[in-house]
Amino acid sequence: MSKDALTMRGPVHGTKDARRVAIGSGVGAVIETYDFIGFGTAAALYFGTAFFPGSDPVTGTLASFATLGVGFAARPLGGIIGGHLGDKVGRKPVLVASLILMGLATFAIGLLPTYAAVGLLAPALLVFVRIVQGLAFGAEWGGAILMSYEHAPWKTKGKYTGIVQAGFPVGLLLANLTFLASTGLGGELAWRVPFLASIVLVIVGLIIRSKVPESPVFDEVKDTGTIVKAPIVEVIKTDWRNIVKGIGLRIAETAGYAVSITYMISYLNSQHLADKTQTLIALCIASAIGIFATQAWAALTDRIGRRPLYVWSTAFAALFAIPMFLLVNTGLFIAIILTIVISYAVCQNSLAGAQGAWFPELFQAKTRASGASLAYQISAMVSGFTPFITTLLFVSFGWMGPALLFGAYALIGLWAAVATRETWGKRERELADEATKSTPNTVNA
Repeated sequence: MSKDALTMRGPVHGTKDARRVAIGSGVGAVIETYDFIGFGTAAALYFGTAFFPGSDPVTGTLASFATLGVGFAARPLGGIIGGHLGDKVGRKPVLVASLILMGLATFAIGLLPTYAAVGLLAPALLVFVRIVQGLAFGAEWGGAILMSYEHAPWKTKGKYTGIVQAGFPVGLLLANLTFLASTGLGGELAWRVPFLASIVLVIVGLIIRSKVPESPVFDEVKDTGTIVKAPIVEVIKTDWRNIVKGIGLRIAETAGYAVSITYMISYLNSQHLADKTQTLIALCIASAIGIFATQAWAALTDRIGRRPLYVWSTAFAALFAIPMFLLVNTGLFIAIILTIVISYAVCQNSLAGAQGAWFPELFQAKTRASGASLAYQISAMVSGFTPFITTLLFVSFGWMGPALLFGAYALIGLWAAVATRETWGKRERELADEATKSTPNTVNA
């Protein structure tokens, strides 16, 4: 790679707003994760009886997980819309709009009537707001990660995008802490309060995001007149191979999470291995560790490259698939905590940490939002319906079915990691070192 190619990653030393932008993008990621992933916790613990009563527990869980999957299915469309707008009008407007949309949809969930009150209209409304959530979350990631990436210094892009990626475990922690605290309320309030409370976070996030500046790379693309008329069409025509590989990379992380965390919550409860409080405590511990783990993994890629971490992490996840269920099946609370921590802080966080810088580097600046968003969000369709599929596998094959599915997802990620080019190898790091030394640093002047 030439030095000129590296210039499309933004200023050598980053911008003076790099840290503020990363934190602002990360705060938004916290809020949208709280909103979107909090639905997964509610689906596993409450929605089966609230919106799909009159059926046996397995059927209610399946229906609840199907509704969860609808939101993930909507994410690619959100990614297309957000990616298109991010490449056409800028990264910042997408960040603000997606947060508003997500906030309104999530608040609305807390107000929804249940099946007992309005019958079939209740699950229909739940599906509708879940679709809106999916559109918003699909548009969110590309804008947030690119704003951080394109403001960051060349040599520490992993570190800065890691701040954004760490927003997801923070959001997961807040969601689970809120659900844990609300269990004492009993009845419908146990799941309504967490969704209603999210509006406070949305207001704070909007204030912070409204103050971050636009990406310098997008400004350069706009100033040079190289904005693409149809960025989605362009990136599919010229970079479809990287989109396919990106989908494979993401499946190991997001679909793996759907098995090891989302489905595992339901599995622990249905098999009486842990009660709701114990499950939420384990998730909170894993989320808290994941905040620091994600940033550490992301920073590590600045030193060793993006691909090596991905290869080793997916290989480990494949080997961990069966031991993961053997550990929780002991019913020992300490074993359950250990399993969820490994599943999240190692198997998932390491991949998420690498993605923050790797995905933007796979695409040209003029189609970067579209390409990265497509690769990231199309895989969400697989992960969205994974808890549903996993439940069916368990009914047919017992715990070995979900275990083998988790291992299969990890192997898909391993294949994709081997097949995808390294974007921050030894040559790129040497060029960045030379540029850093030869370019005056006006950021901290």
